[in-house]
Amino acid sequence: MKRWQLGTVLGVEVWFTQSSLLLSGLLWLLFGGAAAVWLKLPWGVAVGVGGTAVLLHWLGELLHQLGHAWVARRVGYPMRKLVSWLVLFGSSYPKDEPPLHATIHIRRALGGPAVSLAITLIAGLLLLILPTPGSPSTLLTSFVFWENLLVFFLGAFLPLGFTDGSTLLTWWPRRHDPQM
Repeated sequence: MKRWQLGTVLGVEVWFTQSSLLLSGLLWLLFGGAAAVWLKLPWGVAVGVGGTAVLLHWLGELLHQLGHAWVARRVGYPMRKLVSWLVLFGSSYPKDEPPLHATIHIRRALGGPAVSLAITLIAGLLLLILPTPGSPSTLLTSFVFWENLLVFFLGAFLPLGFTDGSTLLTWWPRRHDPQM
């Protein structure tokens, strides 16, 4: 699978895969089509709103992951790399990382949802002050609010095997164990 390094943020390499690029195009079509059909936006505006929604999706996901990276750096066991996986990022830590206490795993897992909750609250406040309910900017702010609330904050706690919720389920019972 082809992939490209987009850069380094907070000491973390950020990579994007060809499959994620293709799926982003599909998301663009879905978001643009939904904006045209259900929201009754003109097609040109709907295409712009759809593309912007995809960019905001990736920005929200990147900021969520950077929340993990920031906490990981603060606890002394930093993240090394983010690689896009379908329409999300997967994080990787050093393979030679020593066994860590449960509280370190818990703190790193909570870093992403904390950032996503902050984004949700900011978007919610913006929705209270935006003047035009049906405008593209209000629709995109609503998208940021709901995606960060449902996907990146609440969804992160679902125990799906690859989520923060799975990490918390694994390590929470061991948080008081002096050996872990």
